[in-house]
Amino acid sequence: MEYKEFSGKTVDDAITEAQVAFGTTIDKIEYEVVEEGSSGLLGLFSKNAVIKARCKDTLADTVNAFISEMLEKMEMPAEAEIAIDEEEKVININLNGEDTGDLIGKRGANLDAMQYLISIVVNKNSEDYYRVKLDTKEFRERRQKTLENLAKNVASKVKKTRRKVVLEPMNPYERRVIHSYLQADKNVTTKSEGEEPNRRVVVFYKR
Repeated sequence: MEYKEFSGKTVDDAITEAQVAFGTTIDKIEYEVVEEGSSGLLGLFSKNAVIKARCKDTLADTVNAFISEMLEKMEMPAEAEIAIDEEEKVININLNGEDTGDLIGKRGANLDAMQYLISIVVNKNSEDYYRVKLDTKEFRERRQKTLENLAKNVASKVKKTRRKVVLEPMNPYERRVIHSYLQADKNVTTKSEGEEPNRRVVVFYKR
């Protein structure tokens, strides 16, 4: 939000004017004193105090501004739907638009890269750490189901052959889905091996 000028007999009066105009409290206002104001000699030639004020950007404002700039540079017409869970410290972002499927990339690589950048911006000056979840076209849900089906089939193969199976390299989110899905299976166990970006899940038969 751009700064606006407010005046009053004193700086406090000018701040009050800003609060009324913005319909908010002082802790949510940023201001600069332009003119301290003065009562003048014998009450004559007095000058009002003048401030420049604006509402502080909320977390949602910061996220939306960054995403809008990023999408504009990518020439991608889309809008961000943002929901912040303050209790869990999670920011859920869904990108809505006709062609947002192009943002996903191979196995969600582009989406993950954007999510990482947004996370950096969000947590740069924040006292709390917020986990960012970026999605479009319900890709995350569809990808999770695909990974769970993969885990189920691999576990079946391992139990039948009693030989370990090494999966293709996956990002941390995808590995967590595999580990979590097979955690309750009493006949197999999993672990991650290798270094990023080639870290893989290995599924073992539990003897």
